[in-house]
Amino acid sequence: MITPNNYKKIYFIGIGGIGMSALARYFHSNGAEVKGYDLTPSPLTQTLEKEGIPIHYTDSPEFLSEWYPNSSEVLVVYTPAVPDDLGELVYCRTHNFRVVKRSEALGEAVYNQQLLAVAGTHGKTTTSSLLAHLMHNSHVGGNAFLGGIVANYSSNLLLDPQSDFVVVEADEYDRSFLHLSPHMAIVTSLDPDHLDIYETPEGYREGFAQFVARIKPNGALVYKKGIYPQLPQRAKGVRAFSYAMEQEADFYADNLQFKEGKLFFDWHCKADGLTLSSLELGVPIAINVENATAAMAVAYLNGVTAEELRESLSSFRGIHRRFERLVDTPRCVFIDDYAHHPEELRAAITSVRKLYPQESILGIFQPHLYSRTQDFYKEFAQSLSLLDEVILLPIYPAREEPLPGVTSELILQEISISSKSIIAREEVVTHLEQRSDLPRIILTLGAGNIDRIVPLLAQLLRTRR
Repeated sequence: MITPNNYKKIYFIGIGGIGMSALARYFHSNGAEVKGYDLTPSPLTQTLEKEGIPIHYTDSPEFLSEWYPNSSEVLVVYTPAVPDDLGELVYCRTHNFRVVKRSEALGEAVYNQQLLAVAGTHGKTTTSSLLAHLMHNSHVGGNAFLGGIVANYSSNLLLDPQSDFVVVEADEYDRSFLHLSPHMAIVTSLDPDHLDIYETPEGYREGFAQFVARIKPNGALVYKKGIYPQLPQRAKGVRAFSYAMEQEADFYADNLQFKEGKLFFDWHCKADGLTLSSLELGVPIAINVENATAAMAVAYLNGVTAEELRESLSSFRGIHRRFERLVDTPRCVFIDDYAHHPEELRAAITSVRKLYPQESILGIFQPHLYSRTQDFYKEFAQSLSLLDEVILLPIYPAREEPLPGVTSELILQEISISSKSIIAREEVVTHLEQRSDLPRIILTLGAGNIDRIVPLLAQLLRTRR
């Protein structure tokens, strides 16, 4: 098993990824000697370095031979986002290192704990972060490996040595979540994605069925009502609970009310006849109520009290790049969101519309992956057409090579509104700076390196006159 006791030296290839960095922090906090490589510095890698984790940014196998003369005592963890022909990865595979993917290392590290896993096409980062916050701040306690930086902790890792519970964001990319064996699992959504891995929508749903089958006996599945025409097969004794914004679900929320910039709702557990009224959601966004309903259900099933749920829900401060309001002045509102799937775009844009129904909205979107753009360019265009103006950035390739004919132009041609353009990422700030006709509401969207211009945009828009 991969534990801090079994490996004292761990090297991370692609340490700057959000999931990799949480795992690196975990081993580092438990006394292991952790080092890593990434392609470029980022705010996250710089934070890891400040925490005492050495990182370098050149693909240099000679460093490894110098650092690790006895390779058999070193665990190498890599992300599938790095290419197979990366020099350091090739060196480790041919020099007696134990080399594992991040998902395998994580699955082994948490196997003996009470694992609460959150999966789904979208909503899993917010739901898992909410669940972690609810557990961590209760008498039950909880650890967590998360897919975002939670504002309450400025981290994607929560540690509680006194608790046997651990919350994990279960990523379906590369079938990573099939390395997990949860005690309980949440499935938020099943909109097809990652068809480069799963090939078809049916293959995608089958992957999730395999994940549900890994829930340990006598555990529980909490799923969004309506995503399953028929519930998937489960191990013996695994209970199934639905959640929704409708009374037919086992756990449901209703009576949403906005009061003086705050969001309140009622939460119900049908089986116990329990109602928690006038709950305040710390991040007042309507789309998060459904995520909170699921997180509260799992926390409640694991012993978190009604009063603890109420207190922690109101104190939740959100996640970096998840509907993050960076500027809010009479002249400008600037919101940044990680949305990179058509349904996520639709949810984010719709939420902004509800908050500002009389305002024009400019959306700046960077498509993520050539394969996703090829599979969903029409759906992207339909969601983006809900805006008043769209600026598209070129596709962020991440791990992929270009595909013939697949560019942001595919999306642009399908967008039904007339105010639309493609602008290079490096030119966006200058473009907006030179304009005198900007709408008050500006929204940045995407999972690529669009985040590199977000601070510059925020600085520009804060001083807008």
